[in-house]
Amino acid sequence: MPDMSLYLQPTYFINADHPDIQNLSHELTRGVSEEGEKAKRLFYFVRDNIFYNPYSPFEEREDYQAHVILQRKEGYCIQKAIVLAALARASGIPARLRLADIRNHLVPPKLAEMMDTDIFYFHGYDELFLGGAWIKVTPTFDSRMCERLGLIPVEFDGRRPALFNSHTKDGRLHVEYVRQRGHFADFPFEEVLKGFHNLYGEEMMERWEGASRKNQKKYVFQEQT
Repeated sequence: MPDMSLYLQPTYFINADHPDIQNLSHELTRGVSEEGEKAKRLFYFVRDNIFYNPYSPFEEREDYQAHVILQRKEGYCIQKAIVLAALARASGIPARLRLADIRNHLVPPKLAEMMDTDIFYFHGYDELFLGGAWIKVTPTFDSRMCERLGLIPVEFDGRRPALFNSHTKDGRLHVEYVRQRGHFADFPFEEVLKGFHNLYGEEMMERWEGASRKNQKKYVFQEQT
């Protein structure tokens, strides 16, 4: 078996040693010894309890720390993948991030207006080392959102890859993986943020930052009431 120590270590972003991550990991996997079952429990927690929100804060380094995302209870694809990686490492399962460009043929109107493209650059998901192999999983879209939009939720059995479905329940084309950008032991913050600015353009980034700030104000108001 290859040396997995790099993919078990806590990092600034994948801070698997944070008490909140440690406690949740132990709670979710209590009484379970089989790694696939542990991974499955962690996956479903992140999929359905960290709600998908593309307008989550994304501009600062701390916006990508696993415990911060966990406390906020929402995030977009990279942020959710970071939480899953941290929980996995805290459970003794080697984990790393993957980045890819995907085409979403069914971008919701509000998001489509903001992005002016159907390409999502630097989509983030996970690889978990299970049964002697790296298994790709994406916990991005929560089941509540999938039900609302008629999408097929990504399901994970703890053994086989769990990636976006190419079509919806009614046969519409949904997601294509158009470019792989590799795997990472930690989140390459500077590279990704620079890539966002270069690939999306400054006008789109300004719209995204504005939407994020509005969402953050809404979050703070909800926390105070």
